[in-house]
Amino acid sequence: MIDLYTWTTPNGRKVSIALEELGLPYKSHAIDISKDEQFAPDFLKISPNNRIPAIVDNDNGMSLFESGAILIYLADKTGKLLPKQGEDRYRVIEWLMWQMGGPGPMLGQVHHFVKYNKGKSAYAEERYSKEAQRLYGVLDRRLEGRDFVAGDYSIADIAIWPWISRFEWQEVDLAKFPNVKRWYTTIANRPAVQRGYKQPKDVGEIPMP
Repeated sequence: MIDLYTWTTPNGRKVSIALEELGLPYKSHAIDISKDEQFAPDFLKISPNNRIPAIVDNDNGMSLFESGAILIYLADKTGKLLPKQGEDRYRVIEWLMWQMGGPGPMLGQVHHFVKYNKGKSAYAEERYSKEAQRLYGVLDRRLEGRDFVAGDYSIADIAIWPWISRFEWQEVDLAKFPNVKRWYTTIANRPAVQRGYKQPKDVGEIPMP
């Protein structure tokens, strides 16, 4: 059994979706970041950076924070969604790192300035919205002629997808990125993704273009 400490954010959904896809038994513990629950001393012991998600694997007592590290750990634990060696493995990790360094922080800034603080900084809105468009373009080109970003369906797709699921917050028209739209809807229709999306609580259906 894995204890998952999470909230209804893209980073949190990465791990719940992966757990569902991998078929690992887990229990969700809601850490409501709107109430600053991530700063509770008990959570700090598991996540030194006060961020969700984090896990405790009761098979061995290991705790982990940082969604990318958790995804690699879960994939290696089960031998699924990440090739064991060679170029195929590093292509998955390459695109996982792209999400961690690109869509994660940059689209998060779009949410902050465009979704929640619109009108407070025209410069920031323009800067991060332009970067969002660029990143969607990178993903669209990568998906040209490919079903998934790095060979077979993998933790790279699972990491990227929840950030694209907030395309409405980002004011992105998926019709302008047809390869992303195809990939996004394909993944959205996976039963495990639909279950993982609703952790740690159901806040509505997956947005569809």
